[in-house]
Amino acid sequence: MSDITARLDLPLIQPSQAQKHVTHNEALQVLDGLVQAALEETGANTPPFEPVTGSLYAIGPGPTDDWAGEAGKLALRIAEAWLFIDPREGWRAWDKATERFVVFDGTGWAEIRPDLDNLDGVGINTASDGTNRLAVASAATLLTHEGAGHQLKVNKSAAGDTASLLFQSNWTGHAEMGLAGDTAFSIKVSDDGSTWYDALRADPASQQLETDFHLTGEAVQQSPTDTTAGRLMRAEYGYGPGNLLGTVSQSGGAPTGAVIERGSNANGEYVKFADGTLICTREITVDASEGAPQSFAYSATFVDTPAVSMGGRNGLSPIAGSGARTRAWMSTVYEGDETGWRVRMQQSASELSGPVEDYSAFMTAIGRWT
Repeated sequence: MSDITARLDLPLIQPSQAQKHVTHNEALQVLDGLVQAALEETGANTPPFEPVTGSLYAIGPGPTDDWAGEAGKLALRIAEAWLFIDPREGWRAWDKATERFVVFDGTGWAEIRPDLDNLDGVGINTASDGTNRLAVASAATLLTHEGAGHQLKVNKSAAGDTASLLFQSNWTGHAEMGLAGDTAFSIKVSDDGSTWYDALRADPASQQLETDFHLTGEAVQQSPTDTTAGRLMRAEYGYGPGNLLGTVSQSGGAPTGAVIERGSNANGEYVKFADGTLICTREITVDASEGAPQSFAYSATFVDTPAVSMGGRNGLSPIAGSGARTRAWMSTVYEGDETGWRVRMQQSASELSGPVEDYSAFMTAIGRWT
């Protein structure tokens, strides 16, 4: 019959043994040290100066003094002496110095690390649930590199699903960025958490950048006269096919309408420009039988007397006959004021035979409408 147990090396009481209580008490002392074992220190090489009865140490590879020659063993303080115990593979203990559970692996004591794979959930300072499998309650969350770069991946099953970062205030969503229902990257905002608007959407298929918002700020024109380099032009401050032609206007010397305005009425045609230039044209017929000046109104209003000109329309024909004779001549005298042209026919004292025809002419006036 063996005198020790197989697993813990506890002394066994032998038949007809005297002082059986000694063996029994020694076994109890070993059990007292190993059951719910708590190590004062692991890897210790120097015994404490004033050891406490019942204290347990895991001796390191180079022990000294009372522990000399007991490397790798457990040292249990019993009364005034040390009891040395050979640990067995699989023994567990609480390391009081590092506040962690350790296990003897056959050669040394190692921290017991929990298996963190395929967990149902992890809650850090809060509780996780079936939707939020990872929940963290803290002032900040740090994800850092281990020597190079670092990527945070958010993966979804299909294009119609959502993979995004949602920003909430008091559990109401107000901003979201990611792949929301398609493969385009979008930044969305909401005032109530229900109705969402695309602040920015980058579509990889069309390679277009879209927004539902009007742009403002220092990067955008501040007024119609703002020509700061690098700023974005506002539609109402710039010109294009939609507003190049139309009604011109000014305010304080700056254009506030279209660039070119063209129109016509019973008094002819006109063209206005955004800089204030006005051109009026009209085809008139001068009554040859009328000796007094004839007035023809402009098609638009000038603010001052314009410069006027006239171009004849009737074809010129040679005067028939030969030899010395007196030739009659006829001219058209014209002028203009702020309201229209004035034209009259003027001819010489000598007259040719035959009737004098009415005279058609093109009239032009160039001035300013403002």
